[in-house]
Amino acid sequence: MSKPKFIFSLFLLALLSSCVSREEMVYFHNLEQFEGMENVSNFDNLEIKPNDQLIITVSAKEAEAAVPFNLPFVGRSLGSQNGLQVGGTPSFQNYLVNAEGEIQFPVLGTIRVAGMNRKELSQHFENLISDYVKDPIVNVKISNFQVTVLGEVRQPGTFPIQDEYLSLPKALGLAGDLTVYGKRKNILIVRETENGEKRHAYLDLTDANIVNSPFYYLQQNDIVYVEPNGPQIQSSSYNRNASVYISIASVLVSVAILLTR
Repeated sequence: MSKPKFIFSLFLLALLSSCVSREEMVYFHNLEQFEGMENVSNFDNLEIKPNDQLIITVSAKEAEAAVPFNLPFVGRSLGSQNGLQVGGTPSFQNYLVNAEGEIQFPVLGTIRVAGMNRKELSQHFENLISDYVKDPIVNVKISNFQVTVLGEVRQPGTFPIQDEYLSLPKALGLAGDLTVYGKRKNILIVRETENGEKRHAYLDLTDANIVNSPFYYLQQNDIVYVEPNGPQIQSSSYNRNASVYISIASVLVSVAILLTR
């Protein structure tokens, strides 16, 4: 075999070996298999945990009757002007869930809230407050909902979430999506339970069945980690100055060839 054909064969072999299948890169590639199937995941099933911060508001047809069950608004000063304080927009106060999973609630006193989701807690408070107020309506919101995305994404970090509705793809979108070096079939989710235990799961972004995982919809303080693929791990072991050394060697070889002609 001539030298040009040999070099071309090596190039063609390297090109073919570097090809990546569609199934390895495309998200939800088998989505048509799950059309018409019901999604069993429930993003509203967020369990309240110690250190969560809650905003709980109580309303009723008789507005004055609900006042004792609401914390007063707090205002934030925007500074002073001509010797007068300039006030900001009033905001709700938070209830901090202590290590025992409890909060101190007006009139009712100590209430255990950990382990319940928002819907269950709202119903629990409505039952308790109904002894004092007719037909109360209680809204519960987790105000410090956030997740952390690490690894092979374009913008890793911790992201606060306003609406408490966060799927894994949406979290990865906030982080700028995976880089080409991220493993799409092995996304790690780490979750802390109400009693402090750690749970985890590995999800495959290329499989549409991911939507049925209880980890597909993220909960507060979840950690998402995208593992680097094999080539990226191998490249991290190389000397960072290797490219500089190669450039210097190339120059020296070129000089040597010129001098020996």
